[in-house]
Amino acid sequence: MESPTAKSLVLDLLSTLGGRSMPVSALVAAGTLFEIGEPTLRVAVARLLSAGRIERDERGRYRLGPGAAAIDRRIQSWRRLEERTRPWQGAWAGVHLSGSASRGDRRRSSKALELLGFRELTPGLRVRPDNLSGGVPALRRELADLGLEPGAPVFRMEELSPADEARARSLWDELDLATGYERSLLDLSESERMLDRLAEGDAMVETYLLGGRVLRQLVLDPVLPEPLAPASRRQALAAAMRRYDRLGRTHWSRFLAGHGAPHMKSAARRPSDDGPTRAALH
Repeated sequence: MESPTAKSLVLDLLSTLGGRSMPVSALVAAGTLFEIGEPTLRVAVARLLSAGRIERDERGRYRLGPGAAAIDRRIQSWRRLEERTRPWQGAWAGVHLSGSASRGDRRRSSKALELLGFRELTPGLRVRPDNLSGGVPALRRELADLGLEPGAPVFRMEELSPADEARARSLWDELDLATGYERSLLDLSESERMLDRLAEGDAMVETYLLGGRVLRQLVLDPVLPEPLAPASRRQALAAAMRRYDRLGRTHWSRFLAGHGAPHMKSAARRPSDDGPTRAALH
């Protein structure tokens, strides 16, 4: 499993604090577990601070900043994965991209649409089943928060042509999703059995890396209805990850408490330029 960058580690750890802050000494100490040196870690902190993704309080401690808030909310929603769905009636949600947006807007739009499980049906048109709670109005708000290009219409579609319906249903690979769920369920089970035999630092690294990989899988899961994906296996994986998250919490909480950092909730790398979502801290 790939080790985190200094930037991703900082964001991961700060996302565990529920809006609270931690000293840079805790970030530096955590970096040593992944062979990230103090100078590299401090440079990452400075750059994230300059970008508004973290902020410093009056005591010189750090917390997530406004620039990371929307992605962090989306990442933390993995715990309530199935609460985000409603029965699918066969309609689709669509987003039309203009093609004339700036490169930065296009990049942000692509990331926002990926996070919410959209796929391209025709050039400029992204779709997903309209099975998420709140329907299109909620999708419209969340996509805007995540950086969808201004003015891009978000709408509901019904009665696609038979050819378009068949193509839309084929945009996701059901077998690939099912295989991924089963592989991660097995990996979590094997890791749970092994954790008690590991040294504390090794257990912290294990839960961070494996838990982060599974959290990325859950955060980026398109949350498709049962006709298009094995929803029951997705639910099983989310339940297994909640159990594993509690184990990760026991290993990381003592470490963070020793550095004056309250350990609140699990962290997950935001899918961004910093790389894949990761971390199973609590």
